Amino acid sequence: MSRPIQFDNHPFRFLLYLEWMLLALAAFTAALPSHPYRLQTKFPELTIFSLVLFGFMGLRLPTRNHLTKVLFTAAEIFLILIIGFFGGRIARLFPFVNLILVTRSCFIFQLPGRLVVTGLSFILFLLTLRNRSPRIASSPSSQERFWFFTLSFVLVFGLALLFVLLLMNAVLSERKSREKLVIANAKLRQYALQIENQATLEERNRIAREIHDSLGHSLTALNLQLETALKLWQSHPTKAQTFLAKAKELGSKALQDVRQSVSTMRSHPLQEQSLEQAIAGLAENVHRSAGVAPICHIDLSHPIPVEISTAIYRIVQESFTNICKYAQATEVKLEIITTKTSVQLKVEDNGIGFDFTQNTTGFGLQSMRDRTLSLDGLFQINSAPGSGCTITAYIPLPKVTTHEFT
Repeated sequence: MSRPIQFDNHPFRFLLYLEWMLLALAAFTAALPSHPYRLQTKFPELTIFSLVLFGFMGLRLPTRNHLTKVLFTAAEIFLILIIGFFGGRIARLFPFVNLILVTRSCFIFQLPGRLVVTGLSFILFLLTLRNRSPRIASSPSSQERFWFFTLSFVLVFGLALLFVLLLMNAVLSERKSREKLVIANAKLRQYALQIENQATLEERNRIAREIHDSLGHSLTALNLQLETALKLWQSHPTKAQTFLAKAKELGSKALQDVRQSVSTMRSHPLQEQSLEQAIAGLAENVHRSAGVAPICHIDLSHPIPVEISTAIYRIVQESFTNICKYAQATEVKLEIITTKTSVQLKVEDNGIGFDFTQNTTGFGLQSMRDRTLSLDGLFQINSAPGSGCTITAYIPLPKVTTHEFT
């Protein structure tokens, strides 16, 4: 933790309550009248004060400075020595103070320091046990029973210290892992939100470019045709009708552009049809728009995962859209071939081409490239002014896939 462990930020509040209960019981035992034949509390006031001080020390555990941690632990050990040597009748409750020391050390130190404190707790227990052992003569059988129970008690207490240490390590490790998981989930939600915002922004930019390049151009030309028709309506009605007919064609084209943009924004274009059927629809749209019937060679002899089929469809769709808008091509060829390990796509036209070095920031080209690279594929464009354009994509197929195939 970055700040000292206090009552308001204690990770396990119930342990603090348990400490207070045990120390209160020990203090109450020290305050009871002494029996003449039992262990007596030599200095009950000192013992009770030590217990109270030991309890209050649990309200603030250092976690930063190493020297402060060592001094804090040394003070605890000193108080335990006072309680052990002057506690008298609370000797039976004394081991619980050692357990509390080990528990606190798990909050303060790392594993090496915890092991050292656990060893010191066991040594303190042996010293105080030796201090309160009776030094009177007894029969050999009594001494044998006494040492048997003493060794058993020492063994049980040592195992108890080890159990507390392992338990606290496991609990703290689990809590630390849970905190890391919470932080990781928060970062993941933040990253997901950023990606969602970025995707939304890119989609808005794409729609804006689409409207500007297609619908905006058509509507501007339509407006010019209508203005000219209005000017010529009185003086040259025949020419005005010609401009109105052209305006009607531009309106139809603008409506077609809108429908195509809506179709492009569909989230699952292949949901109700196969890849061959979807590409056949795209080829038909090219034929209607540009008067060119694409020559398609599609060989899907091996199954393709849905995400790859969708990417191929989008690449072909964007390629055909660019051909219709800019290429002025008279011949378009499409080739899709699948093997056991890959899908190979090639779209070729004999249009006017373009200078690829000066057209690397277009949304359509970048979208095709990103779709291919997201599937660990290779994407390439070869074009030059007056030499047409060739788009190739190579997408590897996964060796083992559980996706739905098309």
